[in-house]
Amino acid sequence: MTPPTDPLTTEVVGLIGSVVARYHEEYERAAAEHALTGAQARVLRLLAEEPSPMRRIAARLRCEPSNVTGIVDRLAARGLVERRPDPADRRVKLAVATALGKETASRLRGSLDFADEPLAALSAGERTALRDLLRRMLGPAAETSGADSAPRSGETAD
Repeated sequence: MTPPTDPLTTEVVGLIGSVVARYHEEYERAAAEHALTGAQARVLRLLAEEPSPMRRIAARLRCEPSNVTGIVDRLAARGLVERRPDPADRRVKLAVATALGKETASRLRGSLDFADEPLAALSAGERTALRDLLRRMLGPAAETSGADSAPRSGETAD
């Protein structure tokens, strides 16, 4: 039998859930302003950081590679990404953000008010402490995944 959770832990979990829900709502809204789905925006953000094989994107987003293929296809049709051979292994195709894709990713990030608004009320020391606590909670996974790349459960290609 699992022991009951203390009230403080229950409150903290609820607050984290509220922050995550608010962030996802804002992210979806910002993506829609750029005629993107949330999943397309996350893939574009990752590719704006660095070219990547689709399997690596799928691993970062915790979804199936076939989902990423569909998302990349849609982004490529809009001229936001393209596929190129990997210089290290020509058998592997990299998805690469185009100049338009990088510009769109930058504008998308700039339109995420929620990503900055609540943090602005915190001092630099408080933001550092929050970051460190979140990294500690997430463990090694925090070092290998982007903060806004975690998909909602059941997320598929769109």
